[in-house]
Order: sequence, then structure tokens, then C-alpha cells
Amino acid sequence: MPTLAGPRRFGDALLAVELASRRTVSIPRAIVPALRQHLDAYVGKEGDAFLFAGPKGKLPRRSNFRVAAGWTSAVEKLGAPGLRFHDLRHTGNMWAAPGTSLADLKARMGHASVRAAIIYQHATNKADQAIAPGLDALLKAQRDNREDDGDGGAVGVLVPVA
Repeated sequence: MPTLAGPRRFGDALLAVELASRRTVSIPRAIVPALRQHLDAYVGKEGDAFLFAGPKGKLPRRSNFRVAAGWTSAVEKLGAPGLRFHDLRHTGNMWAAPGTSLADLKARMGHASVRAAIIYQHATNKADQAIAPGLDALLKAQRDNREDDGDGGAVGVLVPVA
């Protein structure tokens, strides 16, 4: 997984609850070029520089982040008016959740409780469709590994149960 040089802070103080749960999180390679560009253009070279800073170079507070970061105009330009900063976290965690254990999801998000992590475990038709081929492979492997017991009975056939 890609890493970025230096211990720059990635807004870890935006929410006081998350400040105590600093952690290393792997990021998709696809976002590294945009992130490097942002770091080069907007973030100081100091090791403790903030990823998002207010006009005076200080950490924006939750109460003034939207104004300090020009959030409203930025999301309007993107065609996503009403998008909240936290929506980005929610979306990323929803994308990470399918096929991920609750323990791994909790660690990635910095949550202490399963209840908080389970919010991101939305059931999807896509996830259900991914399960069927795995079951097929399992059944095929069992069927292929069984020896014929000579009773002429069906092997590996699913039967509905009441």
C-alpha cells in the first residue's frame, strides 16, 4: 500500500473524539497523485503540518471548517451541493466494508464499538451475488472429492428445508 513521507497530520483533530485514536490507514493507490498534488500545493513541509489548514495556517475547528476550507463553493463546483465532509468518511468506509471483518473495519475507522462499525455494513445485492460463486466452488469441490458409494443417490444437491 502507498505511504506518504513525513508524519503530516491528516485532520486528526477535526473531531475531538478521534484525536485519541491516531492510527495508520492504508490508502488506495488511485488517490496518491491527487493527494501528493494537494500536499505540494497547500501543505507546509514541516512534519506536523496539517492536511487542511485555515487561512492562518492553524487547524480549522469543526465550527468554522466549512468557511475556512471554502467547502460550500468547492462541493457546488463538483455538482454535489449539500455534501458534508463526514460524508467522505462514510462513503469510504461503506466501500471498505464488504468482505471486511468488523474487527478490521473498527480498527480502520478508529471505532471502539461494533455498533459504530456495523453502520457501514450495509447489505447489498452485489455482495450477495459475490457469495454464490464461492458456494458453488465449495459444493463442486465436495462433489468432486466424494467417491461414489454405490447407492445411486444424489450427491451435493441442495434440498429446501422447512
